[in-house]
Amino acid sequence: MITYTFLAIITVFSVYCFMNPAATQKYLFYPYAIKRENEHYRFLTHAFIHGDYIHLLFNFLALYSFGHDLETRIFPVLYDSHKLGSVVYLFLFTGGIYAASFTEYIRNKDNPSYSSLGASGAISAVMFVWILLNPTGVVALFFIPMPGWLVGILLLGVSFYLIQRKRKGTYSDGISHEAHFWGAIFGIAVIAVTKTWVLKAFYLQVISAFQ
Repeated sequence: MITYTFLAIITVFSVYCFMNPAATQKYLFYPYAIKRENEHYRFLTHAFIHGDYIHLLFNFLALYSFGHDLETRIFPVLYDSHKLGSVVYLFLFTGGIYAASFTEYIRNKDNPSYSSLGASGAISAVMFVWILLNPTGVVALFFIPMPGWLVGILLLGVSFYLIQRKRKGTYSDGISHEAHFWGAIFGIAVIAVTKTWVLKAFYLQVISAFQ
């Protein structure tokens, strides 16, 4: 139910902003305005709007695939309760939004040319928790099926590499790799704190895949 609610809000709000560019400018993540105009709502609202329909479609499919499974099948068992599982899932999603934004706020609060939008931080948090709990599960990366652990390593590694290149001014693609990276780190931290045995279980499952 939580996943479906977020999907509905994201879809409706994104389509509304597609038709109202002024609304996009009002709700996107803009650290410069957050600092000077105290528009703190942008920390949250930017995650519910997207740049175009392709951006929306990819995030919609990712959240449906990983989020629905976490919410309805995995978390109720992991936390021995549908209610507690739902609370953790809600914290994971919303926390991923803020975690993905915080470092970029610090870096760009005096930069009037920086802005971003999209639910990548939240979805990255959800996806990496799913990978930690299903390291040998199959994930299609660019339509190529791979084990989850490999997808996780590739995404974290590539995101970190591109972040460094962007900060050196040698690369720019308009994608917030910081959101992907820090959303993932937040998701990993949530599981590491609430279920300390998961990291060891992840390691053992990955090792066993090579035996």
